[in-house]
Amino acid sequence: MTTQSPLVREVSRRKEPSRLEFIALIAALMSLNALAIDIMLPALPDIGNSLGVLNENDRPLVLSVYLLGVGLAQLLFGPLADRYGRRGPLMFGLGVYVIAALAAVLAPAFSSLLLWRLLQGLGAASFRVVALAVVRDRYEGRAMAEIMSLTFMVFMIVPIIAPGIGQILLFIGPWQGIFLFVGGFGAAVGIWAYIRLPETLDPANRRPLTLKSIVGGFAIVVSNRFSMLYALAGMVIFGSLMGMINSSQQIFVDIYGLGPLFPVAFAGIATVMAVASFLNARIVRYFGMRRIAHFALIIFTLSSALLVALSLFGMAPFAVFFVLLSTALFMFGWIGANMNALSMEPLGKVAGTAASAFGFFQTLGGALIGLWIGRFYDGTVTPLALGYTAAGATALLLVLLAEKGRLFGTGTPEINPSKS
Repeated sequence: MTTQSPLVREVSRRKEPSRLEFIALIAALMSLNALAIDIMLPALPDIGNSLGVLNENDRPLVLSVYLLGVGLAQLLFGPLADRYGRRGPLMFGLGVYVIAALAAVLAPAFSSLLLWRLLQGLGAASFRVVALAVVRDRYEGRAMAEIMSLTFMVFMIVPIIAPGIGQILLFIGPWQGIFLFVGGFGAAVGIWAYIRLPETLDPANRRPLTLKSIVGGFAIVVSNRFSMLYALAGMVIFGSLMGMINSSQQIFVDIYGLGPLFPVAFAGIATVMAVASFLNARIVRYFGMRRIAHFALIIFTLSSALLVALSLFGMAPFAVFFVLLSTALFMFGWIGANMNALSMEPLGKVAGTAASAFGFFQTLGGALIGLWIGRFYDGTVTPLALGYTAAGATALLLVLLAEKGRLFGTGTPEINPSKS
């Protein structure tokens, strides 16, 4: 382990961002993923018409292919981040993200657009891995859950405004302008991170980039029963969110006829999730991650099941649908940050590898679950409601397995000192 003189340590401390700037910067990095997804929603019909996509259920592939890239590449960025530190892999991923976004402007066909979106997702994988690893480097336990909640709250500003930005860009130009905007925003965040984000990986925790080390790191992660079960529970819940995103344009516009008000409704849902994250940050130190996550998961499942029951008796009025969906997604705001913190808590010494493994499962699995839910769209809200209910019930079962049949506990997650 290298040592630093008091002068070098003092300079390093001065260069580190404040807690507020740290939260804003991590949220900005995470928001690049949300931006690349949510800003596309109003443009899906235009993209489909422009590039000759006949089946409207194929349009959400613009979202799913991106998430496929994010999920796959995280397996690479985790070991890289644990070997070379957080900054290098992050800067490389940012470069790929920006270049792919700008190249998509020139895509002559839907297939080539999907190829650039896949590449953009591969670069974006670095944000998911590095952001979570950096937070784990600096915080642990309930403090980590608090930081994740505040980060998520700031991050949720993007889903609130992104569809509206996309709609405005469509008013003043073709859909290609959206990709120009995404590339420009990515470049701006990259410059900010390059200047202000310090290296957070402790030199003592650097792992060699060898096959044995990589396999060993992933073995540490997947062998931790508690962490893996919580990560898988988070995966299925994230999949339900992607199902809503994939079907949102069809449900809000085609079923309920909101038209140009679609971004407003979407922003309302995102606001609900942001408020949930803010409240979680305020109460998690008092009630603990487990109690909040377990309570939220139960309410998520019950509200989704109620929407299924109502949809079977005919089309639910928009107000009823919106309230029940918002209730479920409010609970998602409590589930996500706490489950991420719980899954990462026992794995601080392999945080990069853990973030990549969990990111792979959650992003790829969630994207496939969301695509599966979206493909069942039949002109009603029933497939979405069934998907939410099934996701909630499955996640609840996984949590019960992780907790050995007991809910609402407050103990320390299982940590095997020899493995983590």
